[in-house]
Amino acid sequence: MYELNLTSEWDKTFPKSEKVNHKKVTFRNRYGITLAADMYTPKNAKGKLAAIAVCGPFGAVKEQCSGLYAQTMAERGFLTIAFDPSFTGESGGTPRYMASPDINTEDFMAAVDFLSVQDNVDPEKIGIIGICGWGGLAINAAALDTRIKATVASTMYDMARVNANGYFDSEDSEEQRYQKKAALNAQRIKDYLSGEYALGGGVVDPLPEDAPFFVKDYYDYYKTARGYHARSLNSNGGWNVTGCMSFMNQPINTYSNEIRSAVLIMHGEKAHSCYMGKDAYTAMTTDSKFTDNKELLIIPDAVHTDLYDGGGKNAIPFDKLQEFFEKYL
Repeated sequence: MYELNLTSEWDKTFPKSEKVNHKKVTFRNRYGITLAADMYTPKNAKGKLAAIAVCGPFGAVKEQCSGLYAQTMAERGFLTIAFDPSFTGESGGTPRYMASPDINTEDFMAAVDFLSVQDNVDPEKIGIIGICGWGGLAINAAALDTRIKATVASTMYDMARVNANGYFDSEDSEEQRYQKKAALNAQRIKDYLSGEYALGGGVVDPLPEDAPFFVKDYYDYYKTARGYHARSLNSNGGWNVTGCMSFMNQPINTYSNEIRSAVLIMHGEKAHSCYMGKDAYTAMTTDSKFTDNKELLIIPDAVHTDLYDGGGKNAIPFDKLQEFFEKYL
């Protein structure tokens, strides 16, 4: 595996728990990319544990909310890892700041590979949690990987849908997709000639007074002490302009209604993205033979980033997550 330069300091956006042991680990995916992760293990744990791999949000790093989810679930008895996806954070992969519906789904499956061979993990009891854009990718992984026994998609985005159709499906026309593709392909020529990839920009800063609510919501997390991190794409320069191009033409949840394992989709009632979670649940359960273990949980009064870190109002239903994974793992 490629040698990664991993920080040894505690540089998370959340305090370290005294109830778990923490260490850095690495593993490789099917494409030979080495991924970096934080592993959290309950102190004084014995025997083989149920395990959970966590990733997201899209453009975040494991030092942000995926680490918070992982550490909290480890406090509740699970062995967990929070990992940086390919091309981002402390993980390997070049060029940097690219995304891929295939490779990023593979990242989750590679995490399952890694967990399956740990001496203190029961390989028959592995689940995943995907946050924001990684919620949609988690559902895609669950549709492909029969080793995943339980999946949570939290405040999820369908990255194929939002790239092809725009926010709130406001750009869902052949003409608008053509214009976006033409601009992206023109950018490819610029990048080729310059020898480097132009960045698309993270969350806008300074925040315009007339910014839509969801932009303000992201700013309040990624650009403030609440969630800022130096390695986070959303907190800084963002993805490459062409970084998410392939999502436009590659729907990721085509066979979600064939998922046999348990899936919980949870979304804030007031989240701008709630329509994607509701529609993903409908697609997953329509014409499906496997609906008994599928659930949609709408959290009252919560906005999108409330499910990143609780939003100061304990919006993340960790008791529910514990109950769900204990039931299905």
